[in-house]
Amino acid sequence: MPFGRKPDAAGRMVDFDRVYQDLIAPAIEQADLEPLRADEEMTGGIIHKPMYERLILCEYAVADLTTANANVFYELGLRHAVRQWSTVLIFAEGGSQLPFDAAPLRALPYKLTPAGTPADADLARAALAVRLKEARTAVPDSPVFQLVEGFPDIQRLKTDVFRDRVRYSQQVKERLAAARKQGVAAVRAVAAQLGTIADAESGVVVDLFLSYRAVKGWDDMIALVDRMAPPLAATVMVREQLGLALNRAGRGDEAERVLTGLIDERGPSSETYGILGRVYKDRWEGAAKAGESMLARGLLDKAIGAYLKGFEADLRDAYPGVNAVTLMELRDPPDLRREALIPVVRYVVQRRVAAGKPDYWDHATLLELAVLGKDETGATAALADAMAAVREPWEPETTGHNLRLIREARQRRNEQVPWEGEIEAALLRRSRTPA
Repeated sequence: MPFGRKPDAAGRMVDFDRVYQDLIAPAIEQADLEPLRADEEMTGGIIHKPMYERLILCEYAVADLTTANANVFYELGLRHAVRQWSTVLIFAEGGSQLPFDAAPLRALPYKLTPAGTPADADLARAALAVRLKEARTAVPDSPVFQLVEGFPDIQRLKTDVFRDRVRYSQQVKERLAAARKQGVAAVRAVAAQLGTIADAESGVVVDLFLSYRAVKGWDDMIALVDRMAPPLAATVMVREQLGLALNRAGRGDEAERVLTGLIDERGPSSETYGILGRVYKDRWEGAAKAGESMLARGLLDKAIGAYLKGFEADLRDAYPGVNAVTLMELRDPPDLRREALIPVVRYVVQRRVAAGKPDYWDHATLLELAVLGKDETGATAALADAMAAVREPWEPETTGHNLRLIREARQRRNEQVPWEGEIEAALLRRSRTPA
């Protein structure tokens, strides 16, 4: 919180020392906690060190957002990045609205007298004490941890869990969920009712963006980015998915520029390299079908390299790893590095499954590894789990496509694995059934 007397956005002078003495400190004591204000610690040295220690180590924290003070918001951001819960926000009524990023947070208002001191102090203290006691329940109040469970987590998952983690209009969420089962025209109809996209709720816009992905509306995804508010369009998730859409729309060169630009700007990421690997993989397939064998070989190696960099960027993410070993199987002759990598990829995905948080791609990875190992029993078990975990029809379609490439490569080498075709057919049927 600020110190001394400071003006709020409406020009009122607020006595923050009185706010602390008359409201915050007594409320903390009512909640059976010990009040501590960083400037009261006379430890020597710069004030920032004890402040940062308290922000990170204190079991509970209170932040007063009344003046939209830059220091307060910096400190609040630090707290939210390291603590899932137990941060209580307050602000004085009648000043101004909270800044955009803080508006959705659950802040507790309090009243001021004309002199800038707490009014109705007894009620305000009681309300703050209740909020501090509620903070003991360990319900996440940090938007960082609400968005991505277990932050920091695998980059790929930030997209897959978006609808579950982010709070936004439930009505629009339900309409988009229904539209995804009907096709791209139904999603466009929902979009037409949203008004100006740049002014729409960010969560709604991203759900619309991902809904177009679910119905293969690649051109719609691309066009939507130009209509987004610039800060949203500049986010990593949107730019990665734009790269995916550009590639699926046959604009691989543009997709490559978007993704390599993102890597240059933000550094390596398992998700960004995973999508870039798909760009090179699609180019390889095109060159192979056109009979350009030397170009195809070079593009296949480029795709393997991108997937390997993605796996090395985050060894918890098996997705780029399994793509790398699958493409190694498709080389002629097969790349022997896959023999060392397959056990590593399998271990990574088995850890996620054992942790009780598997998603479609975890089961699909185990399926693909079983096919690579010619393990019919393991493939059948993984197929059943994957079929039950499908969220969007393009997921089993993608896996089936990879298995077809493996089968065709083996047929060219006169390796026969009869049951592979049955698994492909099952995945194709699942891709035609709404999730």
